[in-house]
Amino acid sequence: MERSDGREWDVGLHRHYLDPMKPFAATVLAPSHGVMMTSATLRDGDDWQSAVDRSGAPHLDVNPRLFSADSPFDYAAQAEVLIVTDVPKGDIPALAAAFGRLIEAAGGGALGLFTAIRRLRAVYGRIADRLARGGLPLFAQHVDPIDTGTLVDIFRDDPRASLLGTDALRDGVDVPGDSLRLVVMEQVPWPKPSILHRARRLASGGSAYDDRIIRARLAQAFGRLIRSGTDKGHFVVLSSAFPSRLLSAFPAGTPIRRVTLDVALQSVGSRVSEEVTARMLDQPRPEGIS
Repeated sequence: MERSDGREWDVGLHRHYLDPMKPFAATVLAPSHGVMMTSATLRDGDDWQSAVDRSGAPHLDVNPRLFSADSPFDYAAQAEVLIVTDVPKGDIPALAAAFGRLIEAAGGGALGLFTAIRRLRAVYGRIADRLARGGLPLFAQHVDPIDTGTLVDIFRDDPRASLLGTDALRDGVDVPGDSLRLVVMEQVPWPKPSILHRARRLASGGSAYDDRIIRARLAQAFGRLIRSGTDKGHFVVLSSAFPSRLLSAFPAGTPIRRVTLDVALQSVGSRVSEEVTARMLDQPRPEGIS
């Protein structure tokens, strides 16, 4: 039942499969001669059984062939995860200030990810003008009247621009190079406690089911940061409520620190300064100057 402004707008009775891969297996897998599924987040850590279950193979009573490949990226040198512990949950002014300061420290090139459109709009409204005055354009899904693909193209073409969005950007943005050097998540992406989620959670292992969903979402978000062998950047989560059991979502070897916002700003700013200095040293010197 949907309500708005004290009125009931729509009432519906919906039926869903507890395992959505059951109809997928019947409709897509069963008639096929062969199927290959590939994803950086299909497997939860070293747990192949979760990958098999998520593929729909158990509904066909077949044993799939399994294959994994190591990442070609050096995450220990290219990326760092910073969990910021002093931004109060539910404090929109503090959240907006943190986003604004991080984007300024990085000089743009930031992708901000939100779990709620309302908070995205509130943060955008508080920081967009200030960043624009500093020469740092800010765009936002659900705010700018532009389709998501075009927003991503604009973001990709301007290394000083930043982009705010929700799960569509978390799972499907490919921006290699200097245009994306900072990813900021407003909080841990907990599942929404809907009727459907509670039913699937009960049928799929309880809290372990939630943890698999969260780790997959974190892995997808982190995957936006490093898209080539030369990319470098920071992945920042503005939440002190980050259980250690979820840290396995990040690639092995990735440095992870729990820090205050000030320390995070220093880390982001120092890496930007190092990269600017390196680019200046790579430029040819004018004749007559030593």
